[in-house]
Amino acid sequence: MPSSTATDAPLLRVHDLRVRFDTPAGTVRAVDGISFTVEAGRTLGLVGESGSGKSVTSMAVMGLHRGARVSGSIALAGQELLSLTDRELSRLRGRRMAMVFQDPLSALHPAYTVGEQIAEAHRRHFGTGRRAAHRQAVDMLGEVGIPEPARRAREYPHQFSGGMRQRAVIAMALSCEPDLLIADEPTTALDVTVQAQILELIARLQQQRRLGVLMITHDLGVVARVAHDVLVMYGGRAAEQAPVDDLFRQPAHPYTRGLLDSLPRLDDPDDVPLRAIAGSPPSLAAPIPGCAFAPRCPRRAEADEAARLRCADERPSVAYYAPGRLVACHLPLGVSAPSTPRNGTQIPAEETR
Repeated sequence: MPSSTATDAPLLRVHDLRVRFDTPAGTVRAVDGISFTVEAGRTLGLVGESGSGKSVTSMAVMGLHRGARVSGSIALAGQELLSLTDRELSRLRGRRMAMVFQDPLSALHPAYTVGEQIAEAHRRHFGTGRRAAHRQAVDMLGEVGIPEPARRAREYPHQFSGGMRQRAVIAMALSCEPDLLIADEPTTALDVTVQAQILELIARLQQQRRLGVLMITHDLGVVARVAHDVLVMYGGRAAEQAPVDDLFRQPAHPYTRGLLDSLPRLDDPDDVPLRAIAGSPPSLAAPIPGCAFAPRCPRRAEADEAARLRCADERPSVAYYAPGRLVACHLPLGVSAPSTPRNGTQIPAEETR
C-alpha cells in the first residue's frame, strides 16, 4: 500500500517524459518532454493527430516499450515506475494500472474462452482458485453489460461482436480493481451507437470505482463527452492543456484551433468543404529547433518578421496563462496574462501578441 505521503500525490504524475527510438534513419523523438497529472475519479483526454506521441506515452506509463530510451519521471500514487524492474512492473499491471487497447480482437487470445482470460488475471494477482476466479469473471461480464454472462464466459472471442469484445476487454482490465485505467482509442472501428455505449460504460465504472482514466483519442467528440481535462499533443510535445469546457470555448494554441475548426458542423451548407490544417505533421526523426507547429501555423504567417523568426528558432516553453491552463506558444490566441501556478512557483510566460 502507498505511504501516507504517497496518498497526497496525484494518482498519476508524468514529468518531462521523453521516449526515443534509435533507428537506421536516426533517433526518433516520439515523446519529447511532456508533463501531466491524472487525479483519482477524473479523466484526462490525450489528443492529437496520428503520430503525435499519444499511444507511445500510454505504453511508456505501462512500461511496455522494448528497445526504447525512456527518461523523465512516471509516478503512480507517488511510486516511481521508471526505476522498477520488469518483474516489479508486471505485478502492478492489472492490479494497480490497466489498459484497454484499440483493437479488442488482437487483445484477446483466440484459443481461450473469454471467461478463462478474465479469470487468469484475477488468479495471477490474487491467487484465487479456479472456480472462484471463474465466478468473478462471470460477475465482471455482467457488470459491463454482457447478457447471459455465464454462457458468454464459455465462448471464444470470435463469437463476440466488436462492441461485446470491447466490453470483455474492459471487464478484463477492471477485474483486479486497478486505480488507473488507460484507454487507447477504445471506440475505434465501432459504430456510433456502440461507441456511445462504451463511453457511457467507462464513465459509469469510473464513477463507481473512482478510477483515474487516461483517454487516448484523436476524436474530439470523445473528449467532449468523457474528459474533465485535455492535453493536446503535437510532434511529441505538449501544445496545450486545459479543462475541457475552457478548451472548446476558447482554444489558446493555433493547433487546437485548427483541430476544432476541422470538425464538421451541422449548420454548415452542404457545399462547404471540410476544413483541414494545411501542411503535414513534422518528422520525429528530424525535429525543428523552434515550435513544431511553426511551418503549418496560420498565426505565424500573419506575424511580423521577428515573431516568425522566434517561432522558427526558439522552442516555446509550457507556461501558465490562466488558472488551470497551460500553453506552449509564442503567439497564443487571446489568453489572459500569466497566473501563479498552484504550487506557488511563478513560471515565466511567453509574450502575448
